[in-house]
Amino acid sequence: MWQDLLSAVALVLVLEGLPYFVSPPSMRRALAYLFTLPDSVLRGTGLTLMVLGVVLLFAVRQLV
Repeated sequence: MWQDLLSAVALVLVLEGLPYFVSPPSMRRALAYLFTLPDSVLRGTGLTLMVLGVVLLFAVRQLV
C-alpha cells in the first residue's frame, strides 16, 4: 500500500512539474490568470477535479 501511495505522489510531482519545465513563460501567464479568478471558481474547479479523481481511481481499481 505504501508503495502505491508513494508512487502516486511521485507521479503527481512529475505531472505538476512538467509544464514548468516545458514552458515557464506560459506557466507564469497561467498563474497570473489564476490570481484574477474569484474564490468560488477556484473552489468549484478544485471540487470538480477531486470528484473526477475519485471517480477515475474507483474505475481503475474496479477494472484491474
